[in-house]
Amino acid sequence: MIGTDSQTSGRGAEGIAVTNVGFDNPVLQSQAMYRVLLSAMSRPGHIVPCELLLEVPASLAQTTAAAALTLLDFDTPLWLDPAAAAQQALVDYLRFHCGCPIVEAHGHAAFAIITDPCKMPSLDAFPEGSDEYPDKSATLLIQVERLDDSRGVVLRGPGIENKQTIQGKGLPGGFWQQVQENHARFPKGVDIVLCAEDRIAALPRTTQVEV
Repeated sequence: MIGTDSQTSGRGAEGIAVTNVGFDNPVLQSQAMYRVLLSAMSRPGHIVPCELLLEVPASLAQTTAAAALTLLDFDTPLWLDPAAAAQQALVDYLRFHCGCPIVEAHGHAAFAIITDPCKMPSLDAFPEGSDEYPDKSATLLIQVERLDDSRGVVLRGPGIENKQTIQGKGLPGGFWQQVQENHARFPKGVDIVLCAEDRIAALPRTTQVEV
């Protein structure tokens, strides 16, 4: 179990009460979630279950929140899509628990949280790094309604034995074509984590997609 409910609360950066809570044991639980994320990134398209009991804003999936609590800090600029940015409780939660600066331009983001994928910018709108510094790229946490690996597009590449299939309900049309183009820019490109309510799957830039 990665997280458990707690009744503690705090105040956000602007003095607004934050009633949703983060990890009860930040060190152990962030380490556990990091291992989940590492497993997903090392096996692209493989769905990794996450047993979570976090108290989070209604518009934020528990897996998205857990990933944010694990990956974000004061040195990781975060971009929120308009649907997320319009939710003050969500903004306060991330500012209070992660301490991350929230940027208005997605071109300045180290991480992005996308709660409405159908209206998300194209993948190439986010920082893709450079040949010399591919690590200067963005990681996108994209919320989806459901993940299914019994059907869908076919993935190949490092970390995949033969092939892997995956389907994400709620992704926009043309998304997989963009993932294909993202791979073509390797070593540049963004990394993606698909976040359903109780499971995640990763699409690092090394992933090839058969569209």
